Amino acid sequence: MSVVGSVFRGLGKRWIDRRLGAPGRRTRLAYRRIFILPSRSGLLFSALLVVIWLGAVNYSNSMAFLLCFLLLGISMLAMVHTFRNLAGLRLQAEPPRPVFAGEEAQFPIRLDNPDRRERAALALRLPDQPAVLVDVPPGSDTRAHVTVHAPRRGWQPLDRCVIETRFPTGLFTAWSWLRLETRCLVYPAPEPGPIPPPQGTGPASGDRTSREGDDDFHGLRRYQPGDSLRQVAWRTLARGQELQTKQFAGNARQGIWLDWDCLSELGVEQRLSRLCRWVLDAENARRPYGLRLPGQRVAPGLGPDHRDRCLRALALFPA
Repeated sequence: MSVVGSVFRGLGKRWIDRRLGAPGRRTRLAYRRIFILPSRSGLLFSALLVVIWLGAVNYSNSMAFLLCFLLLGISMLAMVHTFRNLAGLRLQAEPPRPVFAGEEAQFPIRLDNPDRRERAALALRLPDQPAVLVDVPPGSDTRAHVTVHAPRRGWQPLDRCVIETRFPTGLFTAWSWLRLETRCLVYPAPEPGPIPPPQGTGPASGDRTSREGDDDFHGLRRYQPGDSLRQVAWRTLARGQELQTKQFAGNARQGIWLDWDCLSELGVEQRLSRLCRWVLDAENARRPYGLRLPGQRVAPGLGPDHRDRCLRALALFPA
């Protein structure tokens, strides 16, 4: 029986895929893409109609026939309106923000309603997960976020999800499968706790720089070869003191290299987790840093773009 069931499930999946078409970043819910069946309440309602009809036939009661046909007509109208609540809706997957391994990836999906009627009580969900409820005003759009657990680094795709509605009566469930082509970048999980980089990481060349501006004066230190001449305290030299350099609160700190080879005692994932922690700590400390990986090198720098470049290299490092 399990073999027969798997064969039928495979045939059903291929039939649905042919109706849905190729995956893409955007899709439109045409008539061929929407399915509709009675809900549990609709089945109970159908059973009630059968009981009323049997009673009308048994007792030849014209009022019972009228009530049965009236309720049947209302259910047919409900089916049409439930179907139209999805028909013509446009959906587009937007780029998700990167997350760290073990966190929840949020996939934003924009729902665009080109008609002059509201699309109410729409539910977006993944199989066996709670639904995200959303209403789309007429002639407008709104965004819903589908949450997916991201246990591993790398690319996390969005599985086939479902959009469904039971509006307005709850007697029918109209749904469609969404095959949106989108994925979220998952960074390695940073190792817990502050872990200072070892001495083997080494200073980044060219980082011993100072800058002059509106920063507060911090003090003087002995002149070192390579200091900018604009930072030299010429007045103290004129008074016969040794050559000194001005320091400001905004002076750049000495940078470091975060090197893969200095973590030879750890496994691949442990190394990536440790390097991820160092990248975050160096960025928070505003200390210029570079990253060395086998076959890849990120020059020293600072800022959100540089941090994301380093984290992306760690996320996509071959297993």
